Amino acid sequence: MLICGIHDGHNAAACLVRDGQLVSAVQEERITRIKNWTGFPALSIEAQLNAIGAGWRDVDAYVFAGHEHYYLPGTPGDRASQIVAYKEKTSLGQYPRRWARHTPLRSLTHAHRWSRRTGPVLAHRVAPGAVSKIEHHRCHAMTAYYGARSRPDVLVMTLDGAGDGLCATVAVPDESGVLRRIVAVEEQHSIGILWALLTSLMGMVPNEHEYKMMGMAPYAALNAARDTADIFHSGFKMEKGSWRRANGLPEAMYAYNYWRDRLEFKRFDAICGGLQLFTEEFVCNWIRYWLKRSGLKSVRLSGGVFMNVKMNKAIMELSELREMFVFPSCGDETNCIGAAWAHLEDHGQSRSIRPVGPLYLGLPPSCADYEHAASTANAAQCTVCRPDDISEEVASLLSRGEIVARFADREEFGARALGNRSILADPSRAHVVKSINRAIKSRDFWMPFACSIMEEVADAFVHNPKGLSAPYMIMTFDARDANKIIAGCHPEDLSVRPQIVTREWNTEYYRIMSAFRDKTGVGALLNTSFNLHGEPIVSRPAEAVDVLLRSGLRHLCLGPYLIAK
Repeated sequence: MLICGIHDGHNAAACLVRDGQLVSAVQEERITRIKNWTGFPALSIEAQLNAIGAGWRDVDAYVFAGHEHYYLPGTPGDRASQIVAYKEKTSLGQYPRRWARHTPLRSLTHAHRWSRRTGPVLAHRVAPGAVSKIEHHRCHAMTAYYGARSRPDVLVMTLDGAGDGLCATVAVPDESGVLRRIVAVEEQHSIGILWALLTSLMGMVPNEHEYKMMGMAPYAALNAARDTADIFHSGFKMEKGSWRRANGLPEAMYAYNYWRDRLEFKRFDAICGGLQLFTEEFVCNWIRYWLKRSGLKSVRLSGGVFMNVKMNKAIMELSELREMFVFPSCGDETNCIGAAWAHLEDHGQSRSIRPVGPLYLGLPPSCADYEHAASTANAAQCTVCRPDDISEEVASLLSRGEIVARFADREEFGARALGNRSILADPSRAHVVKSINRAIKSRDFWMPFACSIMEEVADAFVHNPKGLSAPYMIMTFDARDANKIIAGCHPEDLSVRPQIVTREWNTEYYRIMSAFRDKTGVGALLNTSFNLHGEPIVSRPAEAVDVLLRSGLRHLCLGPYLIAK
């Protein structure tokens, strides 16, 4: 069975699953070159079908993530209007919206929207019966549950801004291994939307720059963060493993003015630190309740709030917890995968689902793509060569303090660059952070970079007492030997967000790291995504050369070519 999973909302994406195996997954932004592109991912679907020699009618099922989700096909999200929308909503707006939920108008609206959503698929003469949809938080739960090896004794929890009227769920497998939901929290009580509101309040872009708030949090004074966290705690009431907003707090989408008034005159770092502290405490209390209630020791987590890697660290440190798995890049882009897996479960084929492995799920460039991009670099007066051992050459450059971008093989799916679309540097050189920001990334001065670490030396760099797997940069740990990887640590709290690299998952990247270790004694590399600030990660060889030419980057490993500017 060939299934196409579709997420047609914020950061749209599509995937192909054949007989339970995840074949490919591509975010639409990588093709349109518009970051966080929103709408039907037509180009992603077309590219993936072409890669396997299939047409639209060769797909057995098209499965959309989300019942109620709707954006006009082909319309990118407007960041400015998104921010203004948060600021202009008033608490009075929650009442007609709440009333409309219980009228026939809701069903009519959703039927019209569903027709608009499916139109781009049906236009290819696909049978209407081949198109279906899966509820939003069930998609998240499917990724968490089936993303790691199946087991009956796990607690599956989802947490995000909102989707199909909910912001959080709790589920456990039944006797047959099928997930059964036991708790759901309505979106009006969302702490994910709280993050979007506060991101907007801080003058940044909601649904994109929340990570900047997390990055600023460690700089806050502890007492200031504590006082601010208590303000956020006062807005919510936890009750029997669920929660609701406190009296006087408007529904989440209408609470911008409420929070602005209560945070007036608070320092920016205190707001960031307080929001992070509140979130860690609140979510840990929620998870701790269900671990004790269920008697389970293992959790599977997904949903955009779990992109907060510092919160994941706090969860990991719970004494009640033995094992955890956070689905990599667990924002809505991965719901296309969850939708496809849910379809298999609904058709009695859940046993065919393979756990997620390496996230190199994009489409490999052709030799012609590489040759054309190399010729473009050559025409721009770059030096282009084809070394006998390119891994050794790259390692030599890195060991001399050079910054090298690497573009090779299939691209990573999701928010994290994992070596194939990465900018690399020696993590022991603290000054390289400023060099990368000045030449290429232009990141905010307080933001940290991440580290790739060879599996066999991970214990020397990362304090991981529970031995959790960490190949996806979705977990944060305390650094053991921060001086050797200082450029890949958070400069304030010396935490590290690692990609633990194995030879089996990425042989060529591992070879570069091994050669670098032979030259320097450090089995790690600073690794940040290969893109200019505000642009998607590069996807094709021509885009890699374009970034080389438009930035202060000097060295590019492009497939078999080594290019110097």
